[in-house]
Amino acid sequence: MLHPQPALLTLYGDYALQPGGEIGIGSLVKLLNNLGLSEQAIRSAVSRMCRAHLLKVRRVGRRSYYSLTEDGRSLLTKGAQRIFQRKNTHWDGTWNVVTYSIPEQRRQARDRLRLELGWMGYGALSEATWISPYDLAKEVEDLVERLEIKEHVQIFHAKHQGFTDPKKIVSRCWDLSTIHEKYANFLAKYRPKLRDHLKRLQAGKLIEPSECFVERFGLIHEYRRLPFFDPDLPEELLPQNWLRPQAAALFHQYHDLLADRANQYFDSVMREYQGLPLTNSGISNN
Repeated sequence: MLHPQPALLTLYGDYALQPGGEIGIGSLVKLLNNLGLSEQAIRSAVSRMCRAHLLKVRRVGRRSYYSLTEDGRSLLTKGAQRIFQRKNTHWDGTWNVVTYSIPEQRRQARDRLRLELGWMGYGALSEATWISPYDLAKEVEDLVERLEIKEHVQIFHAKHQGFTDPKKIVSRCWDLSTIHEKYANFLAKYRPKLRDHLKRLQAGKLIEPSECFVERFGLIHEYRRLPFFDPDLPEELLPQNWLRPQAAALFHQYHDLLADRANQYFDSVMREYQGLPLTNSGISNN
């Protein structure tokens, strides 16, 4: 089931992430109606995101235009980097280790630290010891300063001197089988869609821009969640049949293939709400 706030985040992340990017409320309603969301649900979600300081409004007469705040843009920029700028480095055999001893009265900060360490790609070696094959000390330092728990957290850069194979350590810290299954499901769903789309193009069939918009939205909405499960471990620490490269290649190929038509539809909806004449690129299949 598609929820309106994640849908809005996907839409802004794909079409209006740059400064100055804004979408009229009428355009938001029409665009997300294509995905089965009601006008009431969309307007309620927009209001909640404004109260959460993720969106801000600019009014022109009776029209309202919504753009990302700095907090909203920062959130989506980090997400875009996670999606489009995957790590591709070799492991030097060292681990970045984060340990902490946080008082019970700071439980909320402790829970937040665990959550964000997971988002950053750390795995839990034990309840209070997290590891990463990447040196993310600066990111962790910024996090603990923001949470005001710096005196309770220690960071080490170390080489493992024990007797356990590194891949066994990885299997203990990360649920790679579940991540692998998510990539497999993504490939099983979108490989046939990509093949069908290419066949239709090769046969000279017309594909409506609105259809490309809906398909690209679904593609990125599903794919954007995968990097937050996947810590992007170096190749040396991964199983031989790891599916991330195949999933990433399919995503980029299909996303780029859909881009022109999807952008045509988005632009036509934007112009319609602004009361501007529709251009040929916004309404034509030719």
